[in-house]
Amino acid sequence: MSDENRPARDETGTRADPAGSPPNTGPRPEPLRFFGTTWVEHDGGYALRRAGAAAGSLAAAAGSCLVLRFAWEGLRIAGTGTFVNVLVGAMFAVCTALAFRHTWDGFTERPAPDRESSLRGLLAIGFVGSLLAYFLRSLTEAPGERLHRTEYETARARHAARTTRRTGNPSKRRRRS
Repeated sequence: MSDENRPARDETGTRADPAGSPPNTGPRPEPLRFFGTTWVEHDGGYALRRAGAAAGSLAAAAGSCLVLRFAWEGLRIAGTGTFVNVLVGAMFAVCTALAFRHTWDGFTERPAPDRESSLRGLLAIGFVGSLLAYFLRSLTEAPGERLHRTEYETARARHAARTTRRTGNPSKRRRRS
């Protein structure tokens, strides 16, 4: 297919309206990180992007665990004692579990902004959990795709209901008494 026959796309991967066509007044899909709007039709290298996101997040989690291992060895070399080692290990384990759960839930429902800001530090400590949640979700769909698809289909249904044309003249309808 030559470039002139291929539909134009903007930076998010959304097809632009061809010249001379009426503007699209309906809802537009929200782009996902690393996927743009390819999640709508599963086109534009969607499967390759999903594989890349899964491999990238797993590699980042493995690299992060290596860095944490170096930090753990630093604590051991410093001779901080068993109590501090157990405390740091428990802190990373709890923060990782909470970050995993928070990220996993964020793929199916929008988090509250105030809760998001209050958990920012905790999620930064448990970043490995977020990376693992991203990896696991990438195995089945684009992370956040189900949430975005539900919102997009709801918006399209509402738009279709608003824009459907009525039949008949409404002033000639009988009023119920």
